[in-house]
Amino acid sequence: MASGTAIILLLAAGLLAAEAAAPWWKTASFYQIYPRSFKDSTGNGIGDLNGVTEKLEYLKEIGVTATWPSPFLKSPMADFGYDIEDFKAVDPLFGTMDDFDRMMTRAKQLNVKIILDFVPNHSSDECDWFKRSAAGEAKYKDYYIWHPGFVENGVRRPPTNWVSVFRGSAWEWHEGRQEYYLHQFHKKQPDFNFRNPVVREEMNNVLRFWLERGVDGFRVDAIYHAFEVEADANGNYPDEPRNDWTNDPDEYGYTHKIYTVDQPETPHLVYEWRQILEDFQAQHGGDERILMVETWSPIEIVMHYYGNATAEGAQIPFNFQLISNLHRDSDAYHYEYLINNWLSLMPSGKSANWVIGNHDKNRVGSRFGADRVDLFNILLLTLPGCSITYQGEELGMLDAYISWADTVDPQACNGAEANYMAMSRDPARTPMQWSDEKFAGFTTGSSTWLPVAQDYAQRNVRKERGVSLSHLNIFKRLQQLRQEPSMQQGNAEIKAVSKYVLAVKRHMSGSYVYISLFNIFNSIENVNLNGVFSGLPDNFQYALVTDKSIRQLSDKVSAGSVTLMPHESIVLRSTEML
Repeated sequence: MASGTAIILLLAAGLLAAEAAAPWWKTASFYQIYPRSFKDSTGNGIGDLNGVTEKLEYLKEIGVTATWPSPFLKSPMADFGYDIEDFKAVDPLFGTMDDFDRMMTRAKQLNVKIILDFVPNHSSDECDWFKRSAAGEAKYKDYYIWHPGFVENGVRRPPTNWVSVFRGSAWEWHEGRQEYYLHQFHKKQPDFNFRNPVVREEMNNVLRFWLERGVDGFRVDAIYHAFEVEADANGNYPDEPRNDWTNDPDEYGYTHKIYTVDQPETPHLVYEWRQILEDFQAQHGGDERILMVETWSPIEIVMHYYGNATAEGAQIPFNFQLISNLHRDSDAYHYEYLINNWLSLMPSGKSANWVIGNHDKNRVGSRFGADRVDLFNILLLTLPGCSITYQGEELGMLDAYISWADTVDPQACNGAEANYMAMSRDPARTPMQWSDEKFAGFTTGSSTWLPVAQDYAQRNVRKERGVSLSHLNIFKRLQQLRQEPSMQQGNAEIKAVSKYVLAVKRHMSGSYVYISLFNIFNSIENVNLNGVFSGLPDNFQYALVTDKSIRQLSDKVSAGSVTLMPHESIVLRSTEML
């Protein structure tokens, strides 16, 4: 008996040691804040840093480990902060550096980590570096991509046929310098020249500056655009080949992107930044600082951002497979493939991450249906690795209707009224819905920078706190389940039971077996788990139910027969440890 007790104690000690050694981010719950729309503390209708600080306790309430606010640095706001004028200053619209420091202090008190949104591909054209580059100052002359273009039949034309993400030529004529500059996004967002080592060191110093101010890492914006193909001996660039997607030369899809994204040098830039974080870690200690990298690249290319045999890369290259490739009519086999394909291609020793929503995409409930909100939150939070949740998805917020008159997103405004809805990102960026008060409790002012969604009185934090099976309370229950050993450290098996039902099994030896089941379509399904996974115990109980469930929490169920209602998703736990 004493020997058995000793073994149990040793096993427990080993598990605790393993848990203590695991990096904090590997199973973290990340939460993206869009600061303009999170909480307004001044009454001007625009969210700010003090509003974030005020609501950090909410993040703690819902089990968030770390948050990355979209950019709040000094900017003319042509692209709402993604056009940065000063990479080391807070924009007055969002507050002051003192406000930032207060936010950091409160976050550390609550043990909520802050990830800075780092935008290295471009600056604002109002950035001092660009002004000096345009003026031809020796140090800054090659900070950006410049070219005189060509004159044909007396008409000047851009250097290439490259198209901006925001429509139109990616080249803009600068009257002062008498040259074109490259901008892969808005014309007020000139691209840096990362083939210039001085530019690279300038960006390295931006990272060091914010590390010194206490941030826990960086979300790197649009990294796949950082390099373009190298110019030839004459300083010229090639045209990109045509796509057959569109005949509109101003449409981004007009050309096949082989020279303007995913250049082979780009992952090495991330390796360089990872080394800066490692060096800072060696000097200052503390928890590991991380890189989260945004790249909408083919999955084989994304994997390079994890690193290679000689260099570490980003801990979290964003996994956009579920955003990019799942559709409303995707069946369970499609889900299974996308999840397992990422896990199988991921380099050995690396950790998975899962993203289903962000500020650039329609909200989950609007893309897949409001009755699938819980399904996707349960999937996100029971898969192995870390999760990234966009603000409001825990409430099941939906896209709001934004009229053409109220549209402010440059991606939509650069087009025509006839199709602006297809291009606009505004519907997913509306103010956070805190209560059923005026303007959803987002502001005490008389207006908001974007209209509040019309359903805010029915879908808000205050109301959902009081409803036991609300989206919010299911999200919070999921966060508790994520702390279980099998969820934190267990193996994962992801299988399609049929075209209708997906199953995720999580288990670690000596702990409970957890099985999440997802009924994707609008039919009643019965599942025999023994036909899906081997070696299961006979009996399970419901560890999580939703408002679609006909069973209650802790109800017992046989592994041989589990009934799922339409669009129902549940989590089962074995009644015994294995």
